[in-house]
Amino acid sequence: MKSLSPRREFIVALAAAIAFVAGCKPTDSGGASAVSADTIIIGEYASLTGKEAAFGQSSHKGSELAIEELNQAGGVLGKQLQLLTEDNRSQAGESATIVKKFISRDKVVAVLGEVASGRSLEAGPICQQAGIPMVSPSSTNPKVTEAGDYVFRVCFTDPFQGKLLAEFAAKTLKVKQVAILSDVASAYSVGLADYFRKGFGAVGGEVVLEQKFSGGDKDFKAQLTAIKATGAEAICVPGYYNEAGLIVAQARQLGITVPLFGGDGWEAPELIQIAGGKALENTYYSTHFSPESSDPKVQAFVKAYQAKHHGEVPDAMAALGYDSVLVLADAIKRAGSTAGPQVRDALAATKDFPCVTGKTTLDARRDASKSAVIITVKEGKFKYLQTVEP
Repeated sequence: MKSLSPRREFIVALAAAIAFVAGCKPTDSGGASAVSADTIIIGEYASLTGKEAAFGQSSHKGSELAIEELNQAGGVLGKQLQLLTEDNRSQAGESATIVKKFISRDKVVAVLGEVASGRSLEAGPICQQAGIPMVSPSSTNPKVTEAGDYVFRVCFTDPFQGKLLAEFAAKTLKVKQVAILSDVASAYSVGLADYFRKGFGAVGGEVVLEQKFSGGDKDFKAQLTAIKATGAEAICVPGYYNEAGLIVAQARQLGITVPLFGGDGWEAPELIQIAGGKALENTYYSTHFSPESSDPKVQAFVKAYQAKHHGEVPDAMAALGYDSVLVLADAIKRAGSTAGPQVRDALAATKDFPCVTGKTTLDARRDASKSAVIITVKEGKFKYLQTVEP
């Protein structure tokens, strides 16, 4: 018999553990679903269009791949998985409307989403009130899981990310004076800026100036000119890729050559398209995953993702979307039920679960304790720099 590839070994082993039966191809639907005794329905809300579409599309692709692989190998508790995906268009208010429909009309057993913390903060309290578990792939603001004991995440949080960026600036970049340029309209940006500021002060650094912008802005030259005048040795930009790319490009146009860095909100292929590869030299960001990892699970995931998406290399949002499905499926299996309280308890007990973003343990706050990686840009391509342990 032909030996199995690492990917197939991983999926078959997981399928055996979850006890699947033959499944069907998952469906995405914007309307009501037919509730079947043979189907477990999971709702996913994501930014598939709008200004953060790169995040939502990547996360969805990862989730969809996990659903397909699991269904090809069988079904949780003898049932098939069905993924209902809806687009919140990167707009405030949409996520709450979608999740209410998922719960009241589609009768989902759990919800996946979102990448952006602000939109997870909209939906989390709704899931909590309804007793429906919600798993965020990559919302890092600590307030997300404070909504209650039905809300979980499979990523690290901003207190960890802010501290690691502060230590990276001090120890790797060896800078003592940093300016911050943050988005006042983003819960993610405001929170990460605060955690960076505190962490940088704790290691003897000084924030010499803080400047603000609002998501959707296009011109940052006034803020950057003010920062340049301070002589700051580096600039922290804790925002999303759309604005971060423009900020980097405009900083270089103004003759600012110091390092710029940020968090996982920078992670998108569009960052290079917006800023240009040359401008992104001497920039850095923290994130959850590197496709360059030699881990067999990572390489199996990368190979499967590229086969499905015409050679596209998965980013951290895709990897976390994939992991969110596997963690949820494992919890349903261990619960022996799709009932909300039982699935919630099983999720809370998740320990050392093997994911492509690293072994995942959910702590008492329902947050994932796991490592981070630092990415830089060389010759117009994202390159792994280093791993930071929690």
